[in-house]
Amino acid sequence: MSPEQILLLLLDLLGTFAFALNGALTAVRHVRIDIIGVLTLGMITAMGGGILRDVMLNDLPPATFQDWRYLAVAAFGAFIVFIFAKHLGRMTVPIEVLDAVGLSVFAVTGASKAMEFGLGPVQAIILGTLTGVGGGTIRDALIGRIPSVMSEGLYAIPAIVGAGITVVVMMTDLYGVAAAVIAASVCWLIRIIGVRYKLNAPSPRGTHAVQD
Repeated sequence: MSPEQILLLLLDLLGTFAFALNGALTAVRHVRIDIIGVLTLGMITAMGGGILRDVMLNDLPPATFQDWRYLAVAAFGAFIVFIFAKHLGRMTVPIEVLDAVGLSVFAVTGASKAMEFGLGPVQAIILGTLTGVGGGTIRDALIGRIPSVMSEGLYAIPAIVGAGITVVVMMTDLYGVAAAVIAASVCWLIRIIGVRYKLNAPSPRGTHAVQD
């Protein structure tokens, strides 16, 4: 494997683990489900965005089904939450932090893979954003919540920024470990600032934000 492929794999696995923890934590916090439900929501959150990405790139079967490590990492992350649910279920900050980690990593890997498959810069940014928000959107729909990407202004926006930075550096042949980390860090920071200060994009006049 080339250094770029190794980097992509490591970032993908990091995002998979973070999103598995996040999905399972969200499940434990919002709905009453058994071990199958916790594992299912954790794994769907972890792998949903990557599956959508690979399907749209026609890279089939998706990476999550070609490499056992994705399934193992996702299942392990969700199982950790099931074991320690009593201690983790009421924690809000870890959920938000893990969500931001998964969002930022997947936005970068989604955009970089799209560029490697020959997509244009705009299409790569869109696909990077979809990779970042896809799993969480499926998770929220399954537990009956309005998806974060539709209700939180600083959710899709950080993913767009992270994917955009990734595309720019790849177009200038500067992409590498440092560039990927910077792009993911910028995305993560914007998301965390949005969570910390409850920032949102403008909403239609006369409407009110829906709270969980």
